Amino acid sequence: MLKRPSTRVPHAQWEPMSNSSSLNEFLLLAFADTQELQLLHFSLFLGIYLAALLGNGLIITAVACDHRLHTPMYFFLLNLSLLDLGTVSTTVPKSMANSLWDTRAISYLACAAQVFFFFFLCSAEYSVLTVVAYARFVAIGKPLHYGTLMGSRACVKMAAAVWASAFLNALLHTGNTFSILLCQGNTVDQFFCEVPQILKLSCSDSDLREVGLIVVSASLGFGCFIFTVLYYVQIFMAVLRIPSEQGWHKAFSMCLPHLAVVSLFVSTDLFAYLKPPSLSSPSLDLMLAILYLVVPPAMNPLIYSMRNKELKDALKKLVQWVQCQHQ
Repeated sequence: MLKRPSTRVPHAQWEPMSNSSSLNEFLLLAFADTQELQLLHFSLFLGIYLAALLGNGLIITAVACDHRLHTPMYFFLLNLSLLDLGTVSTTVPKSMANSLWDTRAISYLACAAQVFFFFFLCSAEYSVLTVVAYARFVAIGKPLHYGTLMGSRACVKMAAAVWASAFLNALLHTGNTFSILLCQGNTVDQFFCEVPQILKLSCSDSDLREVGLIVVSASLGFGCFIFTVLYYVQIFMAVLRIPSEQGWHKAFSMCLPHLAVVSLFVSTDLFAYLKPPSLSSPSLDLMLAILYLVVPPAMNPLIYSMRNKELKDALKKLVQWVQCQHQ
């Protein structure tokens, strides 16, 4: 295989910048120095990305096409799949392209777009995961009030609040991050434009406004996690009152994996953004980013939906319909 000319920016061009607007591009973290290892990284990320596209795409199609799945629970699972598709598509394709073409560059505008969509999608996902836990709690703990608490109007209002608040949060973080004066070059020690890595390029030790916004967002995210845990605890308590071992097994096998994935997503995300600089290292930051950014979009379809009998039946009918169309 012929090696393409490298488009890396020489070190001599990494001059201190008077402000962030004078930057034309950033340099992202290179996974490896050899072409073989870069292709290995490309292949691994491609496999994960295709798995995320396939799993979430099937869920979106099944829920949209099967009228039996037009319920509050599947409505929010559809929202979750849309968010997972957006999250993994915001960062992974660019990283794969850089490895394939042996470059590290990302334009200033593309970097700003990554920051915006990262905060937008992750903020919304925190809220949707909490709503999914709440919907399960209402279905199991308060079945007589399910129609009132999870009616179509209530679901639309919750979804609108989730997307609107996430948009505002992303707008604040992006606007504030890219108004910071940058004097430490343009190298970002991550495979995507991550705010803590951009703050390292600041003229001062830290930007208090952005650090304050991160702390506020992290507190809200942690609050969502606490509510999620409380909802699942109440679900477990309600299930234990049911004299059926089969019901216990079904509830625990469904809820425990959900709680495990939420815990992985929240804990790694919060630690990545709140850890002290003394604990920061390229390998640790990379591992954390993969755990909260790449793994959940590929795992959520399996954990949240693929084990559901109703969804499996809908997918089987969808596959049969596609096969009939090609015969």
